[in-house]
Amino acid sequence: MAASTVRAPGIKPEPVPVKVKVVLVGEPDLWYALNDADPDFAYLFKVLVDFDDACCRRDPVGIGLYARVIARVARDEQLLPFSATAVGALVEHGAREAAAPDKLTARFGRVMDAAREAAFLARARGVRIVDRDDVDQALVAAQRRADLPGRKFRDGVARGQIRIRTRGEAVGEVNGLAVVQAGLVAQGFPTRITATAGPGTAGTVHVEREAELSGNIHTKGFLILRGLLRDLLPGWPLAFDASITHEQSYGGIDGDSASGAEFCCLLSALTRLPVRQSIAMTGAVDQHGNILQIGAVNEKIEGFFDVCAVQGLTNGPPGVIVPRSNAGDLQLRREVVHACRAGRFAVWAVDRIEEAVELLFGVPAGAPTAEGRYPEGTVLHRAAERAERLWRLSQPPREGR
Repeated sequence: MAASTVRAPGIKPEPVPVKVKVVLVGEPDLWYALNDADPDFAYLFKVLVDFDDACCRRDPVGIGLYARVIARVARDEQLLPFSATAVGALVEHGAREAAAPDKLTARFGRVMDAAREAAFLARARGVRIVDRDDVDQALVAAQRRADLPGRKFRDGVARGQIRIRTRGEAVGEVNGLAVVQAGLVAQGFPTRITATAGPGTAGTVHVEREAELSGNIHTKGFLILRGLLRDLLPGWPLAFDASITHEQSYGGIDGDSASGAEFCCLLSALTRLPVRQSIAMTGAVDQHGNILQIGAVNEKIEGFFDVCAVQGLTNGPPGVIVPRSNAGDLQLRREVVHACRAGRFAVWAVDRIEEAVELLFGVPAGAPTAEGRYPEGTVLHRAAERAERLWRLSQPPREGR
């Protein structure tokens, strides 16, 4: 018997009126890609809303929001209740994660991970409430678990395998600060910047740039140094050979946060004036000498503090120069704060490169007179004299009559 090709009539339901709202959540790059690829996308999705991961203000309203979220998660997950001091510690952690003045991170997941670990530690102690010490221990434990690169670096410094000086003075050497991202944790490390200068006409050479290890932004920061030197020494010949490098750096370097330290290092090599090795510096600089904001300021300060602690905190005190525009971002570990209060460590916030020069050199930077000259005994007066001397030495000898 042949199979029938006649199909039974299907059921066709009546259309049902429905009103829905479709919301797409994704990264900005995905939105731009869909908008460029589909001409109907902008018609179908007319409302664009940008969310900031640091959109919660650090004010009583924002802090109250944090407290309510923590209380709700503790209730839903049957965690121990949190004291006011514990909530305060989590708010400080949220401010550190936001890394912006008067802001708290809106990434509550990372904050609540610390809260859950703090609750576990409190329960292990046999107490009925989570306090600030439990939160601090949870944050220290999380940092320690991801601190293997930092421990290896500090061990290398202690053994002398990595040359970082935190005592005394040196010519043409400045401690800069770098940061490496290890997963969700940023690690700060000091980096030794060195410079040399002598007679010649080749100008300033950046070793990383010549070796193709310098990223575009880092190269831009280095090129700005030439403009800054011309701005500070107008009318003076700038014909000399110089080189700058980040010692014991074997990978790529990017970012302009070391440009301020590189300029001070070049100034030391040019003037032959020594620089304090107990002070590290981070901060970008523009062609007019303004110190500009940088990222990961807390991690950079703590990275230099840890190295200073390995070599022994001395009177002076050791410390870090940061841009004043980053002062509102500071949310340092408690041990660093306690060291600052005890006078064993310091953080200086500066607006201008001249302020950083005076801290590093221990000598006034100098302000130009109406004739464009600097007072004797200042760093920039020495720089002008040295630049002219190197220019004369680089000139070919004149033939006698």
